[in-house]
Amino acid sequence: MNGIYERELTLGSEHVDCFRRLRTSALFELMQVVSMQHIGQLGAGWERTLDRGLLWVIARQHAVVERTPVYGERVVLRTWPGATMRLLFPRYCELSSGSGETLVRASAVWSLMDVATRKAAFPDEHGIEIAGVETGRELPCLTHLRTMETTDFFECTIPYSYVDLNGHLNNARCFDLVEDRLPTAQAGKMLREARVEYHGEAKPGAQLVAEWGEQNGKYYVNAMTDRPCFRMELTYAAERESGEA
Repeated sequence: MNGIYERELTLGSEHVDCFRRLRTSALFELMQVVSMQHIGQLGAGWERTLDRGLLWVIARQHAVVERTPVYGERVVLRTWPGATMRLLFPRYCELSSGSGETLVRASAVWSLMDVATRKAAFPDEHGIEIAGVETGRELPCLTHLRTMETTDFFECTIPYSYVDLNGHLNNARCFDLVEDRLPTAQAGKMLREARVEYHGEAKPGAQLVAEWGEQNGKYYVNAMTDRPCFRMELTYAAERESGEA
């Protein structure tokens, strides 16, 4: 399809949890991978960015899950860019089954960061331009995450293995840190919606403190190191879902 990047794959053991369902972190990692592959095809890959002192980073993410695909299931990932808003690059993703059933709709807001200063970089100063595509299927990008009351907290040290090419905690690993500690995820209940804001970097070895609370099936997490790191709202299904397609 014109302006839309597509990748087909079969979910293997590296993608799923103990319930044979696609892990939340693997879902977001796959969307990051296909997004970067498409960005590269559009002429803004590592040769134009990383090799010139720029990093692609994600500021916000929003995903709605209709059904979680399972081990051995063939799925199709599609991604396309929205219209650039000065510093911000909206991007949209869809995950569907091999038969065409829409499983996940998602949106994200990307931006460029200067490697040396760790501050936002203006794309026009570096000749980075990506034309937007409109399909009518776009999930609105997250604009603001509502603050909720927190009642619990957990602490952890950012492990080296959770740090990515950008030198900080990878966006997808944030979901592992959180779901390792949420009873709902470990009980096998399916993620229905995720809203995330990323505010600052967490370097390897940093001490992260995350406050969290639950209201009517929505789990709110506010994580920080010596500065705000990320905020997250995760909604799960009321009942556990089978890991069979």
